[in-house]
Amino acid sequence: MGLLQRLEMRQGQALVMTPQLLQAIKLLQLSHLDLAAYVDAELERNPLLERAEAEEGRGEPAEAAPESFDGEGGFDGEAAEPWLAQDLNPSRGEIESDLGTRLDNVFPDDGPAAREAPGGDSLSLTPAPWGNTGGSFDGEAPDFEATLTSESTLREHLAAQLDLATRDPVERLIGGFLIDAVDEAGYLREDLAELAERLGVRTEVVARVLSLVQGFDPSGVCARDLAECLSIQLKERDRFDPAMQALVSRLDLVAKRDLAALRRLCGVDDEDLAEMLAELRQLDPKPGRAFGAGPVEVLVPDVFVRPAPDGSWLVELNSEALPRVLVNQSYYATVSRGAKSDTDKAFLSDCLQTANWLTRSLEQRARTILKVASEIVRQQDGFFLNGVAHLRPLNLKTVADAIGMHESTVSRVTSNKSIGTSRGTFEMKYFFTAAIPGAAGAAAHSSEAVRHRIKQLIDAEADDVLSDDALVQRLRGEGVDIARRTVAKYRESLRIPSSIERRRERAAMAVR
Repeated sequence: MGLLQRLEMRQGQALVMTPQLLQAIKLLQLSHLDLAAYVDAELERNPLLERAEAEEGRGEPAEAAPESFDGEGGFDGEAAEPWLAQDLNPSRGEIESDLGTRLDNVFPDDGPAAREAPGGDSLSLTPAPWGNTGGSFDGEAPDFEATLTSESTLREHLAAQLDLATRDPVERLIGGFLIDAVDEAGYLREDLAELAERLGVRTEVVARVLSLVQGFDPSGVCARDLAECLSIQLKERDRFDPAMQALVSRLDLVAKRDLAALRRLCGVDDEDLAEMLAELRQLDPKPGRAFGAGPVEVLVPDVFVRPAPDGSWLVELNSEALPRVLVNQSYYATVSRGAKSDTDKAFLSDCLQTANWLTRSLEQRARTILKVASEIVRQQDGFFLNGVAHLRPLNLKTVADAIGMHESTVSRVTSNKSIGTSRGTFEMKYFFTAAIPGAAGAAAHSSEAVRHRIKQLIDAEADDVLSDDALVQRLRGEGVDIARRTVAKYRESLRIPSSIERRRERAAMAVR
């Protein structure tokens, strides 16, 4: 066998994951908040990028100023402005005449009264100091932000009560560790024995401090489970009698609504049990949720959908969710002329390339989102017209084939994006639902539409409570071929109890 060396030329195609392509893919799947943070970082790093100004925020151009100033308070060829001819030091009588009241006619909390300037009845236009009103007037607005207060957290609330409850440094130390172990719901998530071992004290000491902290506001805080949390609140109301104690000890039966077993356990009749359950519902199972709650974040849609006059739908991008940046070419030309070293020239060239690629990536991202959203609206036209019951089964491949894109691209576009409609704001992923076959060869149904129909049937129950088998028969009568376990899964996802638990709840309400 002979070995031979030779040169050959071959032509082929290959996809290379360049840094620019990786950046475009990354931008495509970012939410508008993450995208805004990314663009802000690029604006700070790249001197050739600048934020585009909104055209609608610009006012009319100002009038041209006179070309020369005559040095005597007026302009050549024009009379002085009216406010320049006004007396800037008016008399007290003129001011009172304009205001329609006397200057000493002020409220007590208006600050010190105006005083006449020495040497005449004219008043000084220099404002007097504010004194003890919380600031001074130095030609700038007062600092009102200094008077703002922040919402106290649960830890701060409990720590303030601990400082007042005990002066023992050991108890304060243990109490501080207990407070630090309390979660947002107000429960203690650390074992007392482990905490005592870590602090080097006896478990009895930690338990004593725990009892002290459990007496703090809000009631039920620092409990180790739900039963203890409810017990603390009932003890403060002086309602923790033996019957209530037995009820709290079997919260599993309360969740199952097994009223017969609860009556036997507590030794009470139907009326007393109904009152006990009603009192139990008035308690707060998460006493810490009133503290430290973060601000509510409003879901800002990336795309708006509104009806058009001809009956179709108008799909438009939300300009507030799209950061707009420009490449400052004039600044680049000015700076590049002054660049001497190869390092500076290379840096400027890299900045220009990165800036151009970022602007193109943002434009491509916007066009892709609009294209995918338009196809989703076309596929789910029934939802926008008639609601959830008319959702169609839809998957990524259907949309990708319709617009000529890859499924992975559609998946990135629909991640962390939402559509604003007249029915509310929905994530794009919401419109992609599994298909449930129709009965007797009928058209398939959307799983979300079937889930919505199950909720409607259960909400419309009267005296006859529908079991899962009954729901299956109702749905099959409407052309939906569905299994019983699927109905149970959808019912549980809607947080709807079983037919037995609903029947027990109706019986309890009837007794009340």
